[in-house]
Amino acid sequence: MATFIVLLGPPGVGKGTQAKILSEKTGLAHISSGELFRENLKNQTELGKLAQTYMTKGELVPDDVTIAMIRERLSRPDCKKGAILDGFPRTPAQAGALEAMLQEFDGRVDVVPFIKAAEGVLIERLGTRWTCRAEGHIFNEKTNPPKHDKKCDFDGSDLYQRDDDKAETVKRRIEVYYKQTSPLIDHYRDHGKLVEIDGARSIDLVAQDLLVAVKKQYV
Repeated sequence: MATFIVLLGPPGVGKGTQAKILSEKTGLAHISSGELFRENLKNQTELGKLAQTYMTKGELVPDDVTIAMIRERLSRPDCKKGAILDGFPRTPAQAGALEAMLQEFDGRVDVVPFIKAAEGVLIERLGTRWTCRAEGHIFNEKTNPPKHDKKCDFDGSDLYQRDDDKAETVKRRIEVYYKQTSPLIDHYRDHGKLVEIDGARSIDLVAQDLLVAVKKQYV
C-alpha cells in the first residue's frame, strides 16, 4: 500500500524545509499545493486555466479543482510509493475528499505530523526569512543562512524578503492559520493520526523527530 503523509505547521515553522528533508529520507515525492498551483498556472494547463478564472474574479478556487490538480500530480510515476502533502488538505471536507481519492491509488493518509512553535519564535523566524526570486528556495539569516550574502545557494538568483514575511503582517498570518486550520488539526487528532513535533529547535533535531514519527508508519 502506498504511504501518504500530510504535513501541517504554521507559517515560519519550517514546514517546507522539513518536507524536502523528509522526501529525501523516505523517497516519497514532496507535493506542495502552492507549487502545484504555480506549475499549472505557468504551463496554462486546463486546470490552471480553470483556476485562473476564479482567481481573476477574486474568488476562492473550488475544492474540486484543487483536488483534480492533486489527483493528476499523484498519478505521476514518482508518486507510486506515496507522497508528502504540504499545504493540502486545509479543511476537514478536503481531508475527507483526499481519503476518498487516495483509495484510487491504493493508499491512505498514514500519519499527520504537526510541527508547532510559540508565536514569538515564528515571528522572529519569518522576520529573518529570505526567498530566492528564481525558484522560491527559502533561507533564514539565523537558522539557515545562504553561503553568499543575499544570493541563492542553488541557482544564484537574488534573495528578497516577501511582503508577507515582514513583521507587521506576520502575526496576522499566524492567527489566520490557526483559525482556518484548527478544525483540520482536530479532525486528524480525533482519527488518531496527528503527531505533534516541537518545531522550535534546530532543523536537524526537528527532522530527526519527524523521521521517528513517520517510520512508525512508513515501510
